[in-house]
Parts: sequence; C-alpha cells; structure tokens
Amino acid sequence: MAYDHEEQEQLASLTAWWKQYGNLLSWVLIVALAGYAAWTSWNIYLRKQSAQAAQLYEEMQKAVTAKDNTKVQRAATDMEDRFGRTAYAQMAALAAAKSAFDAGDVKSAKTQLEWVVDKGANEEYKALAKIRLAGVLLDDKAYEQGLTLLAGDFPPAFAGDVADRKGDIFAAQNKTAEARAAYQTALDKMDEKNPGRQLVQLKLDALGGAATKPAA
Repeated sequence: MAYDHEEQEQLASLTAWWKQYGNLLSWVLIVALAGYAAWTSWNIYLRKQSAQAAQLYEEMQKAVTAKDNTKVQRAATDMEDRFGRTAYAQMAALAAAKSAFDAGDVKSAKTQLEWVVDKGANEEYKALAKIRLAGVLLDDKAYEQGLTLLAGDFPPAFAGDVADRKGDIFAAQNKTAEARAAYQTALDKMDEKNPGRQLVQLKLDALGGAATKPAA
C-alpha cells in the first residue's frame, strides 16, 4: 500500500533524525552495553574470589584447630596476596596473629596485625587489629607506639576496649592517675552486660578506686 502524505512526512523526518543522531545513538548503546558487560563480569569475578577465599579460610581454620602455626601463617599470607580485597583476608590475618602469638611467634603476630591496620578495608577489623597490636607493643614495652596506635577515631563500639588498653599502657608506665582515668572511661563506655567490665573494675580497684576525672 502506498504511503499517504502524512506517513511520508513522518518517514522523512525519521530518516533525517537518524542521519543526524543515529551514529551517536549507536555509540551510546555500545558504551552502555559494554559497561553492563564489564559490571556483570566484575561481579562474577568478585563472587568467584569470595568463594575461593572462603574455601582457603576454611582450610586455614583446620590448621588453627590443629595448632599448626606454620601452616596457618602460610595460608594467611596466601590469602592476603590472592584475596586481599575480601573480608576473609582480614579475618585470616587476625586469626593468624592470634595463632602466632599463642605459639610465641611475636614477629609474625605483629606482621599480621599490621597488615590489617594498613591494608584492611573494614573499620571494625582495623580497630580490633589496632587494639591487639597495641597489646603486643605493650608486651614489648613500646609504650609510646602503642598509645600512638590508639589515638584517633575508632568505631563507637570499641571505645571501651581502646580506653582499657590505654589504661594498661599507662599502668605499665606507672602513670597511675592516667591509668585510673582510662579504666574509668572504659567502664563508662562499656555496656553493662559486657563481660570485660569485671576485669576492668578489678584493675581500677587495684589502682585505688574510681577516677576523679575522665581520660583525655
């Protein structure tokens, strides 16, 4: 059937529009499809990475249970090298640090904790690593390094633990007033149901009771 005049005008307008914008539209569609393909591929890659990391983490946990610190450290390092972007790598480093410390391998414990502090993406894991690393530095009598590590912002949930660790460092330095104030702050920040409160209270009592002012 022949086109009527109106249809011919519409076809002519469409043809003119396509000549002007068709090439641009084609490129927009190509870019959009390429972006979608890249996004899909990236998500598939992340899921694959997470699955592989989970499997390696499970194997590492078996080594932790067996108290095979050498194997634990090797697995944790492998995890950090291959799957450093995943949460499993940070979990592995924390577990490896504890394994090393329990085995008397303080150097490896520090290395694992420092990796979480420097490379970790999760603020909670980083906070936990800083508190534990400050404890290792306390044992090494590196008091100022420990206090520097505990300076700055921490997630609110860790405020009590940070203050408690500061109190331990101050107590080791025989800074009784500062230690007392830090322990009091720890008690103030900890939830009433926190089992750690009892130990903090014992340390505070050993110093001579409640603080007269909160820790700085």
